[in-house]
Amino acid sequence: MTHAWMPKSPCGDGCLTEGAPTVAFPRRVLRFTAAIGVIFGAFLSAPLVLVLRGMPRERLVRLLFAGILRSFGVRLRVLGDESFRAVPGRGALVVNNHISWLDIIAINAVQPMRALAKKEVGTWPVLGLLVRRGGSIFLDRENLRSLPATMDELAGAMRGGSLVSVTPEGTTWCGLGSGRFRPATFQAAIDGGVPVRPLALRFRLADGRETTQPAFIGPESLIASLRRVAALRGLVLEVHVCPEIAPGRASDRRELAALAESAVQAALGRVQIPAQRRRRGAPAPVPVVLPAPVPAAKVPGS
Repeated sequence: MTHAWMPKSPCGDGCLTEGAPTVAFPRRVLRFTAAIGVIFGAFLSAPLVLVLRGMPRERLVRLLFAGILRSFGVRLRVLGDESFRAVPGRGALVVNNHISWLDIIAINAVQPMRALAKKEVGTWPVLGLLVRRGGSIFLDRENLRSLPATMDELAGAMRGGSLVSVTPEGTTWCGLGSGRFRPATFQAAIDGGVPVRPLALRFRLADGRETTQPAFIGPESLIASLRRVAALRGLVLEVHVCPEIAPGRASDRRELAALAESAVQAALGRVQIPAQRRRRGAPAPVPVVLPAPVPAAKVPGS
């Protein structure tokens, strides 16, 4: 069942960039074998994840998610605010542009957190188990009547001190194109009185070229996407940590969504930061023009 408000993306096979270097078939098999080994290790360490608290638990979870990235030959590169870490007892809404199933793995390799995920993710092999064990909040996108209760649960989680990862585009895009940030989940940040932390994600090859090959788009299956990612050589996933948007910075959820979307696009060097809506009696905003984007440094191939 679908409805008019269901997020849609025009991205498909035609968006996939060409010319990406690949590894030989035996190397792909080794990568899947390594990923299975990491997942088996996650099963064995599950009791520790449940028992440990604080930094020891975070280090273990980061190690597991980073291990999945490494098993697929993905190098993680974190840019921007390197101080991005959870502050005990202080929740936040963490938002990012959505490209691939690798997104949530990379974010948790940087900072473990809960996630707002579509209910279908909970049924996925491997990733679904990890997401459920991470305390995810599941959203039934086909049932709009359940949205208020889900947003109340999200606000309560953040008010209780949890970081929660959300993809406000509502679906995946190829990375070269992107969708608008829908405002619904930003109301939970306002209700919870917590800041918003935007993250901008981008995939590159070892020579610095941006690639859409890891994108999970169109009607393809998760298995097909896994196989394509396992075949890539020298894949780099960049996570740009944008400045935090403090509570009260925006007058409503639409303005807050626009601020977060602008921060992500600015980090990717794609757009001009739009002027915010003026409150009564406030001085006119000064337009901010972004400098020309600086080409990313080359990362040696894996």
